[in-house]
Amino acid sequence: MRIFDPHIHMTSRTTDDYRAMYDAGVRALVEPAFWLGQPRTGVSSFRDYFDGLVGWERFRAERFGIRHHCAIALNPKEANDPRLAGVLELLPRYLAKDGVVAVGEVGFDSQTAEEEKAFRYQLELAREFELPVLVHTPHRDKAAGTRRTLELVAESGLDPRTVLVDHLNETTVGMVHESGCTMGFSIYPDTKMSPDRMVRILQEWGTERMIVNSAADWGHSDPLTTLRTGEAMRAAGFSEAEAERVLWDNPVEFYGQSGRLVLDEIGAADISETFSGNSILRGQPDGGAR
Repeated sequence: MRIFDPHIHMTSRTTDDYRAMYDAGVRALVEPAFWLGQPRTGVSSFRDYFDGLVGWERFRAERFGIRHHCAIALNPKEANDPRLAGVLELLPRYLAKDGVVAVGEVGFDSQTAEEEKAFRYQLELAREFELPVLVHTPHRDKAAGTRRTLELVAESGLDPRTVLVDHLNETTVGMVHESGCTMGFSIYPDTKMSPDRMVRILQEWGTERMIVNSAADWGHSDPLTTLRTGEAMRAAGFSEAEAERVLWDNPVEFYGQSGRLVLDEIGAADISETFSGNSILRGQPDGGAR
């Protein structure tokens, strides 16, 4: 079963995760820009972070046979920090780069005026660069935040098929389904959605416009929950084609709207190759910088 993880934060993960993901069938992913768990204090921090997403992390993933793409944005949580307002001016430079397949994560965290201002601006950037949008829905007051998200998307005039509204659950799937937007679900060990809950949603709403991700990051998360969801689908009677539709076809169709997906097989990569003089090897004579 081929897997495309459409939302995972590999900057936070180890090379063991890449190996396990490849063995599980993951052949491509999208890493959205997000909050690192600790507040950043200046625009230059984002510049370095964005450079890593389009450069080093893409190189690192390919050493393990996985095609890495990313989404670029000022995330909603840090949109509230006045020290970071200048990040919005950086975005056009990065949205034009190869491997950037969406604007994201954008949306709401605490549903403030500052978050809405940044959200509106980045929706306009998506229109300008003709890119899909990955939207983060808030963990608190999720229904209200999702409803306001859909209002802003409608006001923007963007085709709803180019907008992926993520972190949905049983209380929000209906309104997003009705909107015509693509529906995203994050499968987590303890919070958000579980594989069994996801299966019940798929049984009720079908597989069209449905996308499942691990959203694995620096918190308690698991980069193999996409595989677990596929296994749960098969155990519940879904066909292998239906499972692959959710885990591969749908994310490929969505991010393919960018015109920038690269999905050809990599094959065995030379792990001693370097990026800016550095390889992923450590403690060996040919291991590059240490």
